[in-house]
Amino acid sequence: MQSQDVAPRPAPSSADPVVDVEQAEAALVEHYPRLVRLAYLVLPPGLGRNRRVVTAHSLTQRALPRGRTAAPSIPAQSTGREGDPGYAFLRGQVLRAALEAGLPLRRAAWPKRSQLPPLLPQVWGLRLFPRSGGADELALDQHLSTLSGPARAAYVLRGLERLADADVRAVLGAAGCADPDAALAEADGVPEQYALLDSSEFDPCSLQARPTDLMRRRQHAKAALAAGAALAVCGALLGLPGDGWAPDGAAAPVYAKNPAAEAALDPAKLTRVAPTAWEAASRTDFSVWPARGDLTGDKALLRRALAVWARPGESVQVSATPGTPSGGPAGPPQLLYAGSVDSARVVVLYDGLRIVRYAEPQDSTKGAALDFARADGAGRADASALVLDRADGNVRYLTAPWVTKAAERDLLKPGAGVMDLPITGGVTAPLASGASPAGGCTSWNVMQLTDSTGTRLSTDLGELVPARLTTGRPGATHDVSGAQALRTWAPYACSLGALRSAGVRSVNAWSYAEQPLPDASGAADWVCTRAETWRGGGTRVLAQFHTPGGTYGAIAAKAENVPACGAKSPQVLAGVLWKAESGHWYLLAAGSRGTASISTTGGVRAHATGPLLAARAEQGVRAQLKGTTDDRQQVTGLG
Repeated sequence: MQSQDVAPRPAPSSADPVVDVEQAEAALVEHYPRLVRLAYLVLPPGLGRNRRVVTAHSLTQRALPRGRTAAPSIPAQSTGREGDPGYAFLRGQVLRAALEAGLPLRRAAWPKRSQLPPLLPQVWGLRLFPRSGGADELALDQHLSTLSGPARAAYVLRGLERLADADVRAVLGAAGCADPDAALAEADGVPEQYALLDSSEFDPCSLQARPTDLMRRRQHAKAALAAGAALAVCGALLGLPGDGWAPDGAAAPVYAKNPAAEAALDPAKLTRVAPTAWEAASRTDFSVWPARGDLTGDKALLRRALAVWARPGESVQVSATPGTPSGGPAGPPQLLYAGSVDSARVVVLYDGLRIVRYAEPQDSTKGAALDFARADGAGRADASALVLDRADGNVRYLTAPWVTKAAERDLLKPGAGVMDLPITGGVTAPLASGASPAGGCTSWNVMQLTDSTGTRLSTDLGELVPARLTTGRPGATHDVSGAQALRTWAPYACSLGALRSAGVRSVNAWSYAEQPLPDASGAADWVCTRAETWRGGGTRVLAQFHTPGGTYGAIAAKAENVPACGAKSPQVLAGVLWKAESGHWYLLAAGSRGTASISTTGGVRAHATGPLLAARAEQGVRAQLKGTTDDRQQVTGLG
């Protein structure tokens, strides 16, 4: 991707309308959500979602002029903004600042204000990011991330602002883009999915909040107090020799002495399990994995890994799955792996609750990374593999000692064969991760593992522990191993993309209903996919609808933290608007086994006895579903 400089601001023309501060402020208040969304979409995705949100708000709030100024005579095509010079001026200011924020920093020039982290707004102790969308929004975000800043701006102006190409050229030129034609040509390479730009995935005004690393904040606060006291009392002693930075690599300096904590950080006291311990153990989980890798005897590497775990320095990239504490070990952890993988040295540890992966480059400790994932309560199936390394779109796994064979399979092609993955010292050959990198979802690669108990599938969702795939009615699920189970999963594989980085433990696909279509074109399948997490909460449920001959299923409804489609409450009810080949629209609804009747209210009023309903409807209508079970329990529609 080529970066493009932002040209100097063109001089305003005397023919341009004049905008005063009051007019611009009124436009900012009225159209603030639209301007912030525009900035968020144009800002470089490499900033991360939290930084993009804060920067988008900062750039928009700084767009007000200091006095009367001329606004470019460029139309604003979206409803409610036609001919508003205040909005046109603010849009130009926001667009220019967002483009400048994507420029690389140069040694020979002072950075522009928009290239630096924003001073305001700031939210202490929280990470903010927009609500997650579906697989289509994720794919579009990935497409936009490959574009240059001006090309992203061109795509957004076309889709979000609904501007013609001539107006897009004028807006980009006014915002300082040196070559608007090149930006438009580059934007042509992204599919026109403009409706998705209004999705909650790209709405920086409707946010979710998560805490920052609470344990590190507490540690840093204690460290700051201790350092301040030490500086006030005996600052001169700071220069005396003692335990230095080098032995601990990228770890922060020691701020407290505690015998128990020091024992937990002693490489000599790491727990190491015998290679055959799992064969006689009553538990078969991560606790019986032996220590493997070519660097299990490298005490310096192990010391650095333990020290960084306890005190990650500012340069360490720390990540944790939701609900996973990231504090130091309470006692000596278990060593699962220490070795060289591709271009990194990797250490994997286990403390009974968490899997912790430390990685550093082969030639230095700069750029070290520390990843946490919950793994408590894992059984034999859950503890079959761990992600060891990701590079160039591929992933290597460390497999359990009881795994006898590994293979790669495309979940979208149930009839295709598998490709063997050689295992050397417990480490698999590289496996292409998840959806195909070319954009869209034309393949979804999963790992097939075999041991003495059978075969199972796992998929990489961007975390240390791969998610296990199952099928069947809740409470009686089983691993995906047969032809029928593979066919059940195939149309819904791409929906797994919406579950990345959510701490997912397993995903079950349950084909709960089959519905004849009103135009006699066959029968559609209703499938409920439920993602269970390691922490218990945060479950995600999708009801999906698949018509005959279709490659993918369509998400009809979704919900979080509901018992539907789960072992505690297997009942599920969902509906979808469907267009027949005749051009007529229908509301189709289906409930799981045991549904006695379905009724609708709102835009469609209908009633059906049994678990299926089909009623004529108008395009775009909204209706509410209610069902009754055989034992007269009430069921509401999912979503």
